[in-house]
Order: sequence, then structure tokens, then C-alpha cells
Amino acid sequence: MPTAEQPRELADLVDRKSLRKSVVAGSIGVLVHWFDWAVYAYLASTLAVVFFPEENATAGLLATFAVFAVSFLVRPLGAILFGRLGDRLGRKQTLSLVILAMALATLVLGLLPGYDAIGLAAPILLIATRIVQGLAAGGEFGSAAAFLGEFSPARRRGFGVSWLEFGSLLGFLLASFVVFLLNQVYSHDEIVAWAWRIPFLITVPLGFIGLYIRRRIEDTPEFEQLKELETVSHAPVKEVFQRNWREFLQTSGMEIFMNVTFYVVLVYLLTYQEIYIGFDPGRAALLSTLASALGLVVVPLAGIASDRVGRKPVLMAAAIALTALSVPLFWLMSIGEDWAVFTSTLGLALILAIVLGTHAVTVVELFPTRTRQTGLSIAYAVTAALFAGTAPYVLTWLLDATGNLLVPGFFLGVVGLVGIATVVSIPETRGIPLIKAQDLETATVTIPEALTRAQHPRQENRS
Repeated sequence: MPTAEQPRELADLVDRKSLRKSVVAGSIGVLVHWFDWAVYAYLASTLAVVFFPEENATAGLLATFAVFAVSFLVRPLGAILFGRLGDRLGRKQTLSLVILAMALATLVLGLLPGYDAIGLAAPILLIATRIVQGLAAGGEFGSAAAFLGEFSPARRRGFGVSWLEFGSLLGFLLASFVVFLLNQVYSHDEIVAWAWRIPFLITVPLGFIGLYIRRRIEDTPEFEQLKELETVSHAPVKEVFQRNWREFLQTSGMEIFMNVTFYVVLVYLLTYQEIYIGFDPGRAALLSTLASALGLVVVPLAGIASDRVGRKPVLMAAAIALTALSVPLFWLMSIGEDWAVFTSTLGLALILAIVLGTHAVTVVELFPTRTRQTGLSIAYAVTAALFAGTAPYVLTWLLDATGNLLVPGFFLGVVGLVGIATVVSIPETRGIPLIKAQDLETATVTIPEALTRAQHPRQENRS
């Protein structure tokens, strides 16, 4: 009967060229998703005019945001669908499926006629494209995180998986830059008439390039070993909630910590600074861009730090900082001076970047390979839909009810406490084998035999 011990970490068998290809393959879909997500948000007022009747501009804008919310609501369904497929068929298959779905839905959205051309069919088709994109987004994080984690050498796994969130921040930055250029080159009437399509259509080639890359990669060593051992789970969703409920709850806590901080700092803060602080919208947008740029630098460094000192110390430092500093940073922001808003915004962005660089690798290492993609996908999608997507609405209501400008600071302080409690509950996972005892219980062949089978075709492909 095989044991949990392995001759050496499977991911260490991957050569550097394959590792670089896997980083691109894993992160490009996240970039495409967040680029599309941010472009839709930035062009919401334009899309309201294009796809809804113009009699009531406010109703049209609300409808546009309601369509936006639909993509959040269907994410858990996408997580169940693609998580199950990934744990049964392999990471490569779902990586290809989700980016294909994203690319095709974005292509359709970019070509859709407006309300003036086809009437009620326009918003119905818009909703359909957002549903497909939401389903794909529900499967993207779990697929990419499991893939990058299983393809990264154990000693550099934190650094390898951190590129997942590097891709999300880069998608944000590219979206803001493209929309900025759009407004510089075209008039408002031209954008409403046709130019709004440009950002969506330029995403499509990137999506198909990502599909090409993902189709050419090999599946991960860990999943290949499960196939050779004949121990792939046939009911991963059921197995997650029967046998890995503890890991699921820990992952949910981690993703609440990350997701809510992400949406408050990179999405809600822009509105808060404009409406409640009275900060110039152009400067607020510039600060948001600088926050994302800071993240691009810090996220890989946080991944490296977690490889050096461990996941728990890095995450605990970020959780304590969020708990202790959120209220002081929002107090500083409330002064309204340029230096104060600048300092407080970048302080929050720094804390967020540390979380982004470490959370994904930590939750990847919690789950056994049999249920990893399913557990990650569902926990991420559910917490995003329930907690992150609702955060701007909750904060707006609390600010209106209390009139206290420090409300977002207290809100993030509570999120920091969730982070502390979660980090305390998890074991240190740095560098642990990703094949666990649960993966080997139903194995029918020995590990050395499986390793020989899994490596043989790889050697043939490289010769």
C-alpha cells in the first residue's frame, strides 16, 4: 500500500522552460478576466445608454450595475462546474474551457447591437454574455491557483503562485489605461456610438492567445500522478464537504480576508475619496492606478518572503496591520490634504499587496490534490459573491446611517480580525508535499511505479 512519503517533490521535476510557460498559462486568464471586469465597471454609464432605454438615465445605470451583479451571483455555479471538472479531468482542461468561454462571451458583447437597434433583445443578450463570463470567472481562480501551485517547485511555490494576483492587478491597470486612452482619442458621442466596443474586442485576441498557450501545456505532475495511481476523485464536491470541510472553512476565511480588502481598497476607495473626502476625481483615479502599480512590485516579493520565512508570519503581519492601522489610515485620509490621502491610500495598498502575494499559495497547500480545485473554486466564488461584492453597498449604507467617515476603517479592522483568526487556525504549509494521505487511500499502484509512468511521456516529448 503506498504511503504519503514521496521520493522527491513532483513539481521539482518540471524544467524551467515549462515553469515559465505554466506561469504565463496560469496568469493570463486572470488578467483577461479582470481587464474585462474593470472595463465594464469603467464604462457602466456608457453601457447604460447603449443597452437600456434612455427615458430614465438613473434606471439604465442601475440596470447596468444589476447586470454586473449577475456575474457575481453565478460565480458559485461556475465554481462547482469547473472545480468538479478540474478535479476529475485535469487542470489543463478547465484552464482551456474557462478562457475560451471568457473570450467568446467578450467577443459577443463587443459585437452586440444596442437597444436602439434590436430593442429588448439587447439587454437580454447582454445579461447572457455576463452570465457566461460569470460562470467562467467562477472557475478561473481555482483552476489557475491549483495549476500554478502544482507546477511550481516546492521551494519557490509562493513566488510561482503569486503571479496569479500579479495578473489580476495588471488587468486592472491595463483596463484603466485603455479607458483613459479611449476618452482622450474619441468624443463622448463617438464612444456611445461605437468606440465603447474597442476595449472588449482587443481582449479577444489576448484570450485566444491564452487558449493557445493553455492547450499546449502539460497537466500538472500531481494530477498526472493521481491518474497513474487511479485515485482521481469521482465526486469532488461531495468529498470537499464530507472530508475537507475544515480546509474549506479555513480557505473561506482567507478569501474573505483577501476579497473584501481587495474590493474596498481597489474598487470602493475611489468612490469614497470622491464623495466623502471631496478629493478630485482625476487624482483619485491616479491614486488607484498607483496603488495597483505598487501591488505589481510587492505581490511577487510577498510570495518570495513566504517562501523564505513561511506563509503564516507574512499573512499574520498583514492581518495585524489591517486590524491595527485601518482606522488610523482612514483618519489620515479624512484630513483631505494631498499628502494625507496619498500616504493612507498607499499604506492600505501595501497591506493588500502582502495578502495578495500569499493567500493563494496558502489555500492551495491546504487541500489534497483530489479536491483542491473544487475546494478553492467554491470558497473563492462564494466569499466573493456574499462578502466582497456587497462591501460597497454595506459601506455606503453604514456611512449614510452613521455619518462617520471612519466607518470603512472599522469595517476593514473587522476583516483583519477574520484574517488573524484564520491564520491562527491553519498549519504552516510552506514547502509541504501537495500529494497528501487522502490522495493515496484508494491508490492501486505504488508511487515509484506511478512516477515512472508519469515521467516517461514527458521525457519523450522533450527529446
